[in-house]
Amino acid sequence: MNAPAVPARYRPALRPGVLLSEPLLHGRDLVHLVRNTGSGQSFRVGPREHFLISRMDGTRTLEELGADYAGRFGRRLGDSHWHSLLALLGTRGLLAGRPGPADPPGGAAPAAGVPKVLAPAAAPAASAGTQPSAPRGLLRGTVRLVADADATATRLHRVTRHLLSPVAMLPLLALIVLMEITLLLHLGELLDDTAALFTAPALLLAVATLLWLSTALHELAHGVLAHHHGGRVSEIGLRWRLPVVIMYCTVDDFLHLPRRRGRIATAGAGAAANLLFLLPFFAVWALTPLDPTTRQALGALLLLGSVQAFTMLLPLPPLDGYRIAAQFLGATGLAASTAAYLRLRLRRDPAAAGYPRRARRAYAAYGAAVALTLVLLAAAASAVAHHYLTTAQ
Repeated sequence: MNAPAVPARYRPALRPGVLLSEPLLHGRDLVHLVRNTGSGQSFRVGPREHFLISRMDGTRTLEELGADYAGRFGRRLGDSHWHSLLALLGTRGLLAGRPGPADPPGGAAPAAGVPKVLAPAAAPAASAGTQPSAPRGLLRGTVRLVADADATATRLHRVTRHLLSPVAMLPLLALIVLMEITLLLHLGELLDDTAALFTAPALLLAVATLLWLSTALHELAHGVLAHHHGGRVSEIGLRWRLPVVIMYCTVDDFLHLPRRRGRIATAGAGAAANLLFLLPFFAVWALTPLDPTTRQALGALLLLGSVQAFTMLLPLPPLDGYRIAAQFLGATGLAASTAAYLRLRLRRDPAAAGYPRRARRAYAAYGAAVALTLVLLAAAASAVAHHYLTTAQ
């Protein structure tokens, strides 16, 4: 059965709130993510579909869109293709209004035998991405802390935006580098301070409370940077998996922020906030005469806080460093795609050569980064164990 004819004068328009991402690697393909902010659903489309969807602004007719498509890809679309595309956009709630009587109805199913254009895409998780709300319960759940999270992020941005300028940020980054170098030179002392902390319950509780506050600032920093780069914060709340209770900040449109630099900055903002939080304590530790107990507590806080921050920057899912790596390499589903590609390489499967050069380089680079990270973590664990064994003797 043939698909009904599609009026050439119909001017399709996307519903307000539909977001389109830049091209991202997914396996061996380039895809774009389409997000309906109203329903919260995300979909993957190929470059050809994105070419058409991105031009559906209500000013171009299907005839004009078809001519643009033919000029770009060297072929014209038939009625069955238009019917399939518009029907799928309609069923996903992505079109504003409804086509005319002769057009495919918004709720129609695609014609038989026509390939599916839109594939569901998993929404990015974690503080810099989306977090599905879990049901509330005694042992696990979530609760919102503010009614309008985006308005809260706007107010926080208004207060802190002067810190985001290069004039303020560069000196702060220099101080962080100085702090970490100094701590590294005193690593043995800090390891002993941390071991001693676990023998003093009151001090341990105080340090744990400060580290919890640091995680709260970590989450809020994601929201402030997302707002700074044009994103929207949908939730700020508490999540508990007893006995652990943490704050979270949800940025639904993280992957749709306009610039890659903004996405990387948003992902890295949490770790930066953790390190900035430590600077006043470092100044007291480094410049003020202290009694041994207070110095030990501050030393442990500085070491544990630094470890907390740099752990978040490891390029391993679901950490912030993984999101930074994915954005730097321009990929979605980076870990899974890398694993699939490296399996083919290890088996000397000819299919590995079918990956485009960009994908081969990205997955090889990420695989090497993960291997190096694991080696460094093993070396660090070995060095810490050696220090404590030597001290015990």
